[in-house]
Amino acid sequence: MQSALAELDRLDHAILRILATDGRIAVTELARRIGLSKSPTQARLKRLEDGGIITGYRAMLDPIRLGQAHVAFVEVKLSDTREAALQAFNKAILAVPEVEECHMIASRFDYLLKVRTSDIQDYRRVLGERISALPHVASTSTHVAMEAVKEGAF
Repeated sequence: MQSALAELDRLDHAILRILATDGRIAVTELARRIGLSKSPTQARLKRLEDGGIITGYRAMLDPIRLGQAHVAFVEVKLSDTREAALQAFNKAILAVPEVEECHMIASRFDYLLKVRTSDIQDYRRVLGERISALPHVASTSTHVAMEAVKEGAF
């Protein structure tokens, strides 16, 4: 990844910043904003996509308007951290739609989850029926978010 970043110039970084906030921007508008014509801008976009820097485009949804305003961060400690146990947990966590993010952590616990639900009762159900039932889960600790100050990559 470091070598790919070294190959990006200021125009590539400008394209990435703009796309991170407006993935539906027209190429002509993108070109105008970075100070290039359309063809070289399209070539840069293709190079960023083909090089795996841009991995896709998606709609950003408002979780509050979708009734998913409750956010909890969950520390998960496993009873077994051998590779097979980690892989079993990794595979199983993908099937829990309420888990928005899952990170393996180098800490006193093994995973940190970002879980989004409608309210505390829904969270309690997800924790009890889904997360705690995942392979090798020994214990969990929940931290409820009061406010999102910053979310997203850029």
